[in-house]
Amino acid sequence: QVQLVESGGGLVQPGGSLRLSCAGSGSIFSINVMGWYRQAPGKERELVASITSGGGTNYVDSVKGRFTISRDNAKNTLYLQMNSLKPEDTAVYYCNIALRSGAWQRRWDDYWGQGTRVTVSS
Repeated sequence: QVQLVESGGGLVQPGGSLRLSCAGSGSIFSINVMGWYRQAPGKERELVASITSGGGTNYVDSVKGRFTISRDNAKNTLYLQMNSLKPEDTAVYYCNIALRSGAWQRRWDDYWGQGTRVTVSS
């Protein structure tokens, strides 16, 4: 059994910052790609940023230069530092992790966090 617990969301004024965390626990043998997604009201879920096991990162154009994704492999934890927040960043943010629960497992299974709400408003 694997659990992902997110934290760090909240209400912030435009231009402010937040740091999201996603901590994994349970049967985790190895982690591949980790990512942050978001879903705004009335919109589809979109990939915001991802990071590979080797540290390679990818960002959606709208957050480049403002958001930074990082991971702590020893703690099975994913982070998203969000700076210069804009009202259009308002959404529920979800972490997604592709992992294996044991050396015996060949495939990578996807797990999702419960979501954390970010509201950017004055």
